[in-house]
Amino acid sequence: MVGELLRSGYRVRAIDAFYFGTPCLSKYDGHPKLEIVKQDIRTIDHRAYDDCDYAIDLAALSNDPSGDLDPELTRSINETGRIRAAMAAKRAGVRRYLFASSCAVYGAGQDLFLSEDTPLRPLTIYAQTCARAEEAVLALNTGHFVATALRNATVFGLSPRMRFDLVVNQMSFDALDRGRITVGGDGSQWRPLVHVRDVAAAFLGALRAPAGAVAGEAFNVGWDNRQIVDIALAVKNTVTRPSEIEFMPGGPDRRDYHVSFAKAREHFGFGARYRIEDAVIEIQNAIEAKLLRNTPACNTVKWYKMLLADPLQGLSLPLAAEETVAASPGVFPRPQFETAADGARA
Repeated sequence: MVGELLRSGYRVRAIDAFYFGTPCLSKYDGHPKLEIVKQDIRTIDHRAYDDCDYAIDLAALSNDPSGDLDPELTRSINETGRIRAAMAAKRAGVRRYLFASSCAVYGAGQDLFLSEDTPLRPLTIYAQTCARAEEAVLALNTGHFVATALRNATVFGLSPRMRFDLVVNQMSFDALDRGRITVGGDGSQWRPLVHVRDVAAAFLGALRAPAGAVAGEAFNVGWDNRQIVDIALAVKNTVTRPSEIEFMPGGPDRRDYHVSFAKAREHFGFGARYRIEDAVIEIQNAIEAKLLRNTPACNTVKWYKMLLADPLQGLSLPLAAEETVAASPGVFPRPQFETAADGARA
């Protein structure tokens, strides 16, 4: 996100607690239009938005298993903290506010295609806090504070803080590393999918859209819907290493939804460009070039477990507001990986 905003000519202030460190922003060191600030969303106030016209909220413990580690911590960040951030932005005079939501708010599938008008049935603490925060943020919408929620599908693709706990990426790594792709149950559950670069493009599209097209609205952001077994087949047929698909005993998880992406196309012309196969190829190329390794930092749950076990890392307790400082890669735990992909933060 940071890279796309900078390339589009925006001045960017990246605000984060940096629990994964700052190497994902290191390629932009010294950029004249980038300011990096260490700040916790649980203590953020209106001063963080000084001189800002737009705000993009990507902050959260970012998936269902991470949210389950400590439900109260998840509520404090994903719900209370995110609502606080939006209220602070409105007080500061921010004109546009984009909230990163999730298609997980739909829960188990109810209709053939879930649209933005479908009642939400979030199954997990992550999805529940996301839904409640989204509702509160959209309720802040006015003529002077245009609030918009983008419900992202399951993300895939190469990124600076690489995620190997997401289905396409994990299957790609396993196929390349072990020659085996694991599918839970029969693989019949559906997942909406979207490439990380398409997510950034969708946010830019919503940011530039006429206010009347996006004000107070939620939009599903995705490329396509695929069953888990079909994702496995796409990965198997794309990687160059011969691979087998292994079905694990037990039923599929309850997260099963099939989502429509028509509204974003109709309101601000968003259309995804990247397919599963594109991501598999870029991941394979990065691994073969030794630009990418699978470390604990590539698995969100493993990384958060490490932070929760070490009180000095401060995940359980928020940073005090007065601790806001310019971020430095040397101050935080650095994930041990490299990648040549674009930045992802805002």
